[in-house]
Amino acid sequence: MSWLEVSAILLAGVWAGTINTVVGSGTLVTFPTLLFFGYPPVSANISNSLGLVAGGLSGTWGYRREIRPLRALLVRLAPASLLGAIIGALLLLVLPESAFEAIVPALIVLALVLVVFGPRLNAWAAQHHATEITGSRFVILIVGILFSGMYGGYFGAAQGVLLIGLMSVLLPNGLQEINGAKNVLGLIVNFTAAMVFLVVDPSQVNWVIVGLIAIGAFIGGLLGARIGRSMPPWLLRLTIVVIGVVAIVVLLV
Repeated sequence: MSWLEVSAILLAGVWAGTINTVVGSGTLVTFPTLLFFGYPPVSANISNSLGLVAGGLSGTWGYRREIRPLRALLVRLAPASLLGAIIGALLLLVLPESAFEAIVPALIVLALVLVVFGPRLNAWAAQHHATEITGSRFVILIVGILFSGMYGGYFGAAQGVLLIGLMSVLLPNGLQEINGAKNVLGLIVNFTAAMVFLVVDPSQVNWVIVGLIAIGAFIGGLLGARIGRSMPPWLLRLTIVVIGVVAIVVLLV
C-alpha cells in the first residue's frame, strides 16, 4: 500500500466522519475511494462499515447535549435499528448489490421532501394537538426506523438523510436534537452490521482499511459535531438537501 493510497483513504475517512455527523452519506466518500484503489465491492463495504463505527462514536459524543432529552425515546427506538441492521447486513451477504438499487434513489427523494416540508408538517400537527407522539405516529416511526436500519446495514449511504427526514415529521423536536438522535441510531446500525459481518464472514474484512477509516472517521466525527451544532436550522436543512441531491446523482450515474 503506497503513501498516496494511505493518505487518500485516511482523508476519505475524515471527510466521511464529518459528513455522517452533520448529515449522513459519508459512505459515498469512502466506498468509491476504496473501489478506486481496486478493493472488491463487498469487502470494501464491510470494511468501510467497521471503520465508520469510530466516527459514529465521536459524533455521538459531540452531540451528547442534544441527545440527553431524547434518551428515553432512543431506548425505545434502538431495538428497531438493531433488528433492521441485522437483517440488512445478512441481505448484503446473500443478495446481489442490484437488489436495492432501484428503490434507494426514491427513498432519498422521499427523505429530502420530508426534510424540506418537515417544519410545515410539524406546525400542522401542532395545530391538531399532535405535539406528543401518539400511538399511530410511534408505530410509523418504529417501522420507518426498522427499514432505515435494514438499508443502513445493507449499504448505508444517505441513511442519515432518511432518518432525519422521518424524524423531522414524526417527532416534535428541533432539528439539532433530531440530528443527535440520528447519530445514535446510525451508530447502532453501523456497529450491529459490523458485528454481523465479523461473525458471519470475517474473511471479507480488510483490517488495514478498517484502521485507516476508523482513525479518519473518529477525527471527522469530532469535527462534524462542532460544525453541525454551530449551524442554524435553515443552514443545516439546506446542507441536508444538498448532500441528499448529490447522493442521488452519485447513485444514479
